[in-house]
Amino acid sequence: MGRSLTGAPVVATLEQLAETRGLPQTISVDHGTDFTSRALDVWAERRGVQLEIIRPGKPNDNAFIESFNSLLRDECLHEHHFTCLADAQVKVERFPIEYETEHPHSSLGRMTPAEYAARCPRSAPAELTRLSAED
Repeated sequence: MGRSLTGAPVVATLEQLAETRGLPQTISVDHGTDFTSRALDVWAERRGVQLEIIRPGKPNDNAFIESFNSLLRDECLHEHHFTCLADAQVKVERFPIEYETEHPHSSLGRMTPAEYAARCPRSAPAELTRLSAED
């Protein structure tokens, strides 16, 4: 994976997620080129997903991703020594996988997010179908 994304890889990833998790009703996005692209706009309209663009300078509009970013800083970036860009890439890419599969969450009944997702129907309640994203 490179250091930047365009809309096409974002759409491809969302399509992969849709196969296993279903589609969210809404995706909160920032003003990055990966999330304000024509490719994402066309995909969202075709799939019936509403894009909510957060206000510039208002990261609290997207509290889910801000919470994840804090977790990433505290439990990954501050915990590892990176010897080079490739080493950093491997360790940072591993973090969400470990987070999803190895760390139980009290808010999920002490299940990992992967265990919880496996038990949820593909058409989860509206409060669980909100997907947040930020570059």
